[in-house]
Amino acid sequence: MSSSDLPPSKLGTKEHWDEVYSSELANFAEIGDEGEVWFGEDSVEKMVDWALENIPTDPAPYILEVGAGNGNLLFALCEAGYAPEYMCGVDYSADAVKLAQTIGKSKAASASSEDDDAEEATKPSPLSKADKITFAACDFLQDEVPRLEGMESGVAVWDLVLDKGTFDAIALAEKDENGRSPADSYPARIGRVVKPGGFFLITSCNFTEEELKAKLANKETGLKYHSRIPWPTFSFGGQSGNVYSSVAFRKE
Repeated sequence: MSSSDLPPSKLGTKEHWDEVYSSELANFAEIGDEGEVWFGEDSVEKMVDWALENIPTDPAPYILEVGAGNGNLLFALCEAGYAPEYMCGVDYSADAVKLAQTIGKSKAASASSEDDDAEEATKPSPLSKADKITFAACDFLQDEVPRLEGMESGVAVWDLVLDKGTFDAIALAEKDENGRSPADSYPARIGRVVKPGGFFLITSCNFTEEELKAKLANKETGLKYHSRIPWPTFSFGGQSGNVYSSVAFRKE
């Protein structure tokens, strides 16, 4: 499906996501609810498993998530052994950033407390450093992504860039006076931040695997199809498909 074929929706507006994360921030403060896991926990596990199979934790890779929301994917990567100091999650909603930062501090405090209470000396929980993940307010289509300490110069510096539902939401935004969707500029923005030899991994519910390939793998982005994450298939009306598509690309 082309992004131009998708009708605008409130899911494509910053106002909607500001409202969502304002509510989730209040809920976390009141009852400790971390908020919705976009596409469910299974999507997080599948993306983390793909990362572990394709990108070593040592030396630590620089990891960027576009549209990080409450940070659940980056926290899962931290728990899996990726260095939190090398991770950054950006979101255009300031309350999403506040929520992720607050959850990170809570996870770090909880993990440190459990380590202190352990009867035997064990290796510290990776989540004891969850608060070291950088979360920043950033409109990815307009702003430059924040740089982390120790990064080399340039823009294409990320070993792994992640998207779990963000491209879907952008594709639902209002079109401009020329009929262009904000999603039309997204592939080039992704291509410019992935370092040569680095990866982009995306999970989508609005686009099929073939549509993602057509949109993202081209000379403009410098990305080439690398692999896919399988999802259960379903059949309806003689056609088969997947609820989600997860596709990985590599920068040439």
